[in-house]
Amino acid sequence: MNDNPKVAIGFSGGVDSAYLLYMCKRYGADIMAYYIKSLFQPEFELVIAKKFTKLIGVRLKVIEIDILSNEKIVSNPEDRCYFCKKIIFGAIKQHAKEDGYSLVIDGSNVSDSPSNRPGMKALDELGVRSPLRECGMTKEMIRALSKEAGLYLWNRTAYACLSTRIPTGTFITENLLKRIECAEDALFSMGFSDFRVRVLNDVARLQVPNDQMHIALERREHILDVVKPFFPAVLLDFEGR
Repeated sequence: MNDNPKVAIGFSGGVDSAYLLYMCKRYGADIMAYYIKSLFQPEFELVIAKKFTKLIGVRLKVIEIDILSNEKIVSNPEDRCYFCKKIIFGAIKQHAKEDGYSLVIDGSNVSDSPSNRPGMKALDELGVRSPLRECGMTKEMIRALSKEAGLYLWNRTAYACLSTRIPTGTFITENLLKRIECAEDALFSMGFSDFRVRVLNDVARLQVPNDQMHIALERREHILDVVKPFFPAVLLDFEGR
């Protein structure tokens, strides 16, 4: 904090960025959180981001971007995340600079393998620092320290953006993203957690944790009632999550 007293953070409302934001605030940094609002993020993510930043007394700036205006993202190649991160953190860096913050950080940690996350290459190219990764912190360590600090998000399940539900090479559209979000909202309301509604040839393929599989089978008809308004057919993946 002595070297970088003014810091901007790309804040998603997840466990990692929440812990990093909390620690920066605790140790006296002049920090501002930036949340990217796009079709890739469901509405409840913004609600969580607003609640947490208000709770710890940090300013939050919401930046809206049209993520589907980029043809490389819409075509959904294997390295889509690279182009997405370029746009997201490019926007954050621009707004942060205008607000007087030269350093931008994010919540990546050593449990995030660079080989599986092309978006991390974009962060490096943009000069975005990842303090948790630089300090050798794993996801498990961050959860434990977050719990010790009394942060209510410490055990929040990881939630990847909605585009990850769509197979590589399948074009991403606003309509498809909205249908996925609505289907997942419906399952959340039924009490399911840490699940995914993945798309397979315009069919909803549900992945639920193994300990919730019996509930999915018992409530099969209810699931069909709430998901079929958005997809013509619904499949249950017996391999689970």
